[in-house]
Amino acid sequence: MTATASTATAPVADARALGLAHYAARGVLEHVLARHGITFQQQVTLRAAVTADAPQTSDDLVTQVRGSLKTGPAEIRATLDELLAKQLLLADGAHLRPTDAGRELITAVGEETGPITARIWGGMPAGDLAAAGRVLALVTERANAELAALTA
Repeated sequence: MTATASTATAPVADARALGLAHYAARGVLEHVLARHGITFQQQVTLRAAVTADAPQTSDDLVTQVRGSLKTGPAEIRATLDELLAKQLLLADGAHLRPTDAGRELITAVGEETGPITARIWGGMPAGDLAAAGRVLALVTERANAELAALTA
């Protein structure tokens, strides 16, 4: 089997390649979010509330977002306060619920990023995407285990 020029010189997946891909994609998303007046952390937190199967307490959201972003509870609680101040979330007793404006914002961001995401991910062979998915899942699992050991 003969390697093509692109596969012969393709970089090996490593932490740097993963980081570069992450920050390139995040840069695209942050550009879109800035047009909507929200930050990456606000979007992740609001999306957690919008996509939850049931109303979430602030502690529930802190736990979920912390698992995603690996940031401290105080920073996430500050983000919740920002979303409440922007009226994208509202307090309903012990629960925080997304407002119609919050739901609309998540929908608008999704509609705007959808075509961009399709251009970024489009045309990649299904086998390559499956292999990358397996590698990324394993890297995530191992990194989470290392982080847990470091913070225990």
